[in-house]
Amino acid sequence: MGMRHGGRGITIESARNQGETLRQLLAYLKPYTLHLVGVFLLVVVSTLLTLAGPLLVAQAIDRYIVPGDLAGLTRVAVILLGVYIASSVFSGAYSLLMVHIGQKLILDMRSDLFRHLQTLSMSFFDQHETGDLMSRITNDTDTINRVLSSGVTQLAANLLQIVGIFIAMIALSWQLALSSLVILPLMAVITGAIASRSRSAFRDVQRTLGTMNASAEENIAGVRVVQAFAREKETIDEFRAINRENRDAGVRAQQIVALLMPLIDVMSTIAIAIIAGLGGWLTLRNALSIGVLVAFITYVQQFFHPLRQLSQLYNQLQSALAGAERVFEIINSAPTVADKPGAKPLPPIEGRVTFEHVTFGYEPDKPVLVDVSLTAEPGQTIALVGPTGAGKTTIINLLSRFYDVQEGAIRIDGYDIRDIQQESLRRQLGIVLQDTYLFSGTVMDNIRYGRLDATDEEVIEAAKLANADQFICRLPQGYQTVISEQGSNFSQGQRQLIAIARAILADPAILILDEATSSVDTRTEMHIQEALQRLMQGRTSFVIAHRLSTIENADQVLVVNDNRIIERGSHRELLEEGGFYHDLYMSQYRRLPGLVEAG
Repeated sequence: MGMRHGGRGITIESARNQGETLRQLLAYLKPYTLHLVGVFLLVVVSTLLTLAGPLLVAQAIDRYIVPGDLAGLTRVAVILLGVYIASSVFSGAYSLLMVHIGQKLILDMRSDLFRHLQTLSMSFFDQHETGDLMSRITNDTDTINRVLSSGVTQLAANLLQIVGIFIAMIALSWQLALSSLVILPLMAVITGAIASRSRSAFRDVQRTLGTMNASAEENIAGVRVVQAFAREKETIDEFRAINRENRDAGVRAQQIVALLMPLIDVMSTIAIAIIAGLGGWLTLRNALSIGVLVAFITYVQQFFHPLRQLSQLYNQLQSALAGAERVFEIINSAPTVADKPGAKPLPPIEGRVTFEHVTFGYEPDKPVLVDVSLTAEPGQTIALVGPTGAGKTTIINLLSRFYDVQEGAIRIDGYDIRDIQQESLRRQLGIVLQDTYLFSGTVMDNIRYGRLDATDEEVIEAAKLANADQFICRLPQGYQTVISEQGSNFSQGQRQLIAIARAILADPAILILDEATSSVDTRTEMHIQEALQRLMQGRTSFVIAHRLSTIENADQVLVVNDNRIIERGSHRELLEEGGFYHDLYMSQYRRLPGLVEAG
């Protein structure tokens, strides 16, 4: 499982109440107000046509069936057929329109969610698993889409039917209408009790689904490590446990909601029995016609039909609201590193970098760097060495402003990097990491990522300077060779050369190399070192070195240990001092023959 920093606090306005979640959903619906008005009008027309059916049936019984008027009955039957056909046409029209609205809204929401993720600070990603974030972008938004595409119109149509049916029942017989309401208070109490339980249940379903996706994404991406250590059984058992947790949460949620359906059926049966008994008594006393009684019973059945649909829709609505909460939790997250109001772009720089008494920790009470000061003059190469976890990469993270210092300041050409726009800062930084990340696409696309407006000729020239052109030209499609996921069809050294070509094309003023040659063989390292020397010419460079032999020509070597810079000087000066650097260098030198022999 991946190690994660605690990170500084993320400002999250969690939408833990349904009112706030609905408010934000309505904000997404606002641009489609006219479309929604059209949907509502179509729903009203379709509902009115549906409600007209029982009235026509009552008229057919009282006016034409009882007197035996076949011609009149035929006319009413034709009208009734037309009414139901028209109702179906309008129903199909508003369903199609709502599908269109739902798809566009989800497009907007996913775009906003992805766009916002790109603005969030590294501390946010330290605290959230990639699989869980993917689940929010795909599964949670898809849940919202399903409800918007069909659930909203079903909700509106069902509510309109309930109101319309009640009005029709009052118009036909207020005595029967009032008697049918006896059951409603009990229904409201039961529904409210179930609602309070189901909200938390569906939230658990979405949460466990995100955890399951995170586990699947992590173990599929790390399948080579899983197989290399023969951990298939343990990995499968872990996934099964998470999967069972998701299943149990889903079962609990569905069981709670499933109670609504039989309860509504029971109450519907009771209501019909009451109406049939009272209505039959009124009919025998000639206070009610047979047609009106039939229509009334039909309305009672129709009255509980939308209630059944609402109970079925209820679990979808709860699931969608739980998904929306998770989506808005991300959208409402504020980056911990943000441009100040009125921040100005960083002008073209010479590359003078200073750290002034910098203190920082990923968790405020656990400092990783304490009172760190350094100066890099334009064009100098600064090597950072020290044991794992000493804080070397943290210095690079702070210079790139992935995190903000807690004390002190970092300046580039005299500008405090907290006072300038992040984008303008990073456009003048070039980074080559130990674990090179290549995107899906061609080799040409990945090199051009350093400068998107570069021509093919400029890309090829950058590849030549990076010593990458030779191996690229031997590929089946050359620069148009498609790179598989994360560059798995290329060796580590080839990926590094592509990354160096990308950095050369970007032409940064400040260069950052994070152990860029620690995972390659000696021959490949020679090619990479030659390319790096070209890349570093005339640029201020910060090099995190795993092999100390690679930084012998650095202008400054900074030894980081115990959260501080404990030694500084040139390679030769530090060796002559006989301190921590000397011991570190000699330990590598003594191990070298054994390493060569073992290779």
